Amino acid sequence: MEAIAAAEGKTSGEIRVHVESSCGGDPLARARQVFTALGMDRTAARNGVLIYLAVRDRCFAVIGDEGIDRVVPAGFWEETKDVMEGYFREGRFVEGILHGIASAGAHLAAYFPRRPDDVNELPDAPSEGE
Repeated sequence: MEAIAAAEGKTSGEIRVHVESSCGGDPLARARQVFTALGMDRTAARNGVLIYLAVRDRCFAVIGDEGIDRVVPAGFWEETKDVMEGYFREGRFVEGILHGIASAGAHLAAYFPRRPDDVNELPDAPSEGE
């Protein structure tokens, strides 16, 4: 996805988007399961971000790995989530996701700037569940 590649161009962080129909309950808990299943907890700097969406359940979560959590203030992802939610309420889902990706990239760049030896550790394409 071009938006992810552009966002990651400014940071060593890794961003993924995962879409499925249902989270089966708590979207944050499901996002954590997906995060691990996608291997996002295995990046060198532990600086992966997952934008998780459960379409039928109309819920989503934005989570970061422990490397991010160690250096950012509490509620770090709330601004990104709030703006995404505003787009979603207006039915502008693609724009909401694109904003989330760009926001995650900008936030990550402040704490994890891109290094000359940076490599793309995770696929940029969105993943899908059931």
